[in-house]
Amino acid sequence: MPITEVFIPQKGMKYILQWTSPNTIPMIYWGRGQQEFIKRKCKVNSCYVTPNRSLLPNISQFDAVAFHGPEITKYVPGPKVRSPHQKYVFVSRETPQYYPICDKRYDGYFNWTWTYRLDSDGSYGYVTIRNISGDIIGPNKIMHWIKLGAMQPVDNETKMLLERKNKAAAWFVSNCDTHSRRENIVTKLQSKLKRYGLGIDIFGECTRASKKCPKTRMNECLKMVQEEYYFYLSFENSFSEDYVTEKLLTALQNYAVPVVLGGANYTRFMPDGIYLHGGKMQQFRLAKEMKAIIKDKDRYYSFFKWRNHYSYHDKDEAPDSDDLCRMCEMLHDQALVKKETVYKDFRKWWNVPGACSTRLRVVKYF
Repeated sequence: MPITEVFIPQKGMKYILQWTSPNTIPMIYWGRGQQEFIKRKCKVNSCYVTPNRSLLPNISQFDAVAFHGPEITKYVPGPKVRSPHQKYVFVSRETPQYYPICDKRYDGYFNWTWTYRLDSDGSYGYVTIRNISGDIIGPNKIMHWIKLGAMQPVDNETKMLLERKNKAAAWFVSNCDTHSRRENIVTKLQSKLKRYGLGIDIFGECTRASKKCPKTRMNECLKMVQEEYYFYLSFENSFSEDYVTEKLLTALQNYAVPVVLGGANYTRFMPDGIYLHGGKMQQFRLAKEMKAIIKDKDRYYSFFKWRNHYSYHDKDEAPDSDDLCRMCEMLHDQALVKKETVYKDFRKWWNVPGACSTRLRVVKYF
């Protein structure tokens, strides 16, 4: 008879159970066991991830049970036994416009949230902001930015790079049918820019795209943004609080002025004067403004003065900003774990107004 290997829990290890599928984003990035925490060089790495509900003798022994938001839009029964020390965690990098949580059984259900919202217990965002010393300063609900007029001017090397630009705007897109209706705004903006002899080059698999940029050549495409385009359209697919994705990084990291569209308060992410807000101007005004900025080189340079004072990064670029590392730290913070927290009005916190009373379009996610 074969000997069955018995799993022995390690003392001091924190165990995270993926109650929903481990193969969806971001759950798939958590890996299995302890490997991802070690691979990412987390300061605290004694955490173990598994979708195996039988790994420990009892489900109530897990330190955290994680539920992926897009998978529980219809009620998914959780464990039958729940221990007071456990943290039930709501996880989502997607917005409630696409995935509202409407079942009242989720009110008073979750202890922690790991989402892109800045008021989540654990961040699961896309952007890290550092000061000139390399310290993490944001994004935060309240930011103390240096005023644009007090920033140092751009250097000659940056000016030389910016002077080579010769095209108005680029947009990388894969989803052409969005809640934000960004595709309609782009069509109108294209029409207005055409009057000034300018245009928008659209890259991607979207049917509106006229150019291709496969993932295998993404570095080449980003270099092209840096060298050729004055503006980049950082248009989000839905309007939700603090929902700012890698689309903003595409612009800021590649020397293009971001034209933003979304439901975020962008002063939490950028100082005033370094971006244009596509949601606060009619398209004819936006096109006129873009044309004026292109013609005025000194004004265009001013959009990049922030580079003397700040830098923008992917969250998982370093252990001190990595969200998975932070999850492990939270589970090892005894004061945080012992603190009783529960989202009594979770649906009110998470959902946008009318999300559960309006029939939303179905968007394929998995």
